[in-house]
Amino acid sequence: MHVAITVFTILASFKWGNWRNWREYQASMFFIATGGLLYEYIVQENTLWKFHPDFLYGHQMVVIIYALITMPVSIFLFLSHFPTTRFRQLFYILLWSGIYIFVELILYKFGRISYQNGWKIWYSFLFDMMMFSVIALHQFKPFRAYIISIFIIIFLITYFEIPFRVVK
Repeated sequence: MHVAITVFTILASFKWGNWRNWREYQASMFFIATGGLLYEYIVQENTLWKFHPDFLYGHQMVVIIYALITMPVSIFLFLSHFPTTRFRQLFYILLWSGIYIFVELILYKFGRISYQNGWKIWYSFLFDMMMFSVIALHQFKPFRAYIISIFIIIFLITYFEIPFRVVK
């Protein structure tokens, strides 16, 4: 199922992505990939959600596929058609959050994702709205997005009591 989502995302990018201007979105694509990998590194065995592989080699491989392919390509699609007016931006962020939560509900129903450490599926919707908002901000004001992201990370680690250890 995870591979199918990735393949569908790639195919959708060929149909609807703004490939002529893909370099405009490259920094935000890198930002989301880095964020996904950083999340996995910080939480390690104390994840809030965990992917269960179909035929890939384990949770880590699924994370790599999502972090390096699915998420950056979906952010490319998201930014390819990002509107200019505030009302449309809000609607667009809600639409993409809805798409993400719909896919997550399917993953949950088929046992391809589970939640730990107090995480609930409705947190995912709030997280998606925040994530798409920060990605949109990153596209236009990257430094502000980095600062906001630091506070979001600190809040999530604190709220969900995720142990933060420095690797020796």
